[in-house]
Parts: sequence; C-alpha cells; structure tokens
Amino acid sequence: MSTAIYVRFQGATRSPKGHFPGVFALANGLAREGRLSAEQYRFWRAGNDWYDAHYPNPSHADPSVYDHDLNPGAVAWFKATAGHLIERVDGYLEILAAHEVACERVESTDPGRVVYEDEVQVVVVPWENEAARPSGGTTRR
Repeated sequence: MSTAIYVRFQGATRSPKGHFPGVFALANGLAREGRLSAEQYRFWRAGNDWYDAHYPNPSHADPSVYDHDLNPGAVAWFKATAGHLIERVDGYLEILAAHEVACERVESTDPGRVVYEDEVQVVVVPWENEAARPSGGTTRR
C-alpha cells in the first residue's frame, strides 16, 4: 500500500539535460513547436492560465530554485493533498498521449532534497544515488 505524499507527472525518457521533464514542460514544448490542434491549444492556453492563477510559481518566491549550479536537476512535485491541481492534469495527459509522448505518474514519500515548499508543492533536487536516499521510496504508475 502506498504512503506517497508527493505526486509528479513526468516524461518516461530523460531530456538531454539528464532529467525527466514534467507534464507542463512536455505540453509547453508541443505548443512551442506548433504541434497542437486548435482545440488542444485552447485547452493548453486556458489550463496554463488557470494554473498560473491557482498555483504558486516557485521561481517568483526564489529565483534560484531552478538554478542548475545551486540545485542541479531540481523538479517540482505536487503534494498529494493538492487534489484540485492534480485532477486538472488529465487534459494535459490526453494531449501528450495524442502526440505519442510517454508520460507517467510517479509517487514518492521522499523524492529528494527539498529546496522550496509551499502549501501545494515541493521542488526537490532528486537523490542522485538510491543508496543515499535516507528513507521512503518512489513508485511509478
């Protein structure tokens, strides 16, 4: 039985930078490349606007949170209690599936060293070495 308290939706393959891009980065990439249909674009734009209004941007609170030298590979995870945010990810997953972009849901009790936290999310530097992880685990679904 899972006791995950953090949830992340991410690509199934590593980016050239070595991390697994999150669901928003993947969808934003499709939009930037002009690959979305008109309907997908409308959903993506409205969805991003909604998240911008309802989801704190860690970079606004701490501009260094995603600094590669200070926090290499930093990624955001939802807190499992942020159901109102997590439930809206499905539309993004549908867009990614339509474009054959593999994305997975990952759950963890300890995804890495926390470098930012607010009421709905954490940004962590992932544990580099499984043996170095102090406790907890990660499951993929």
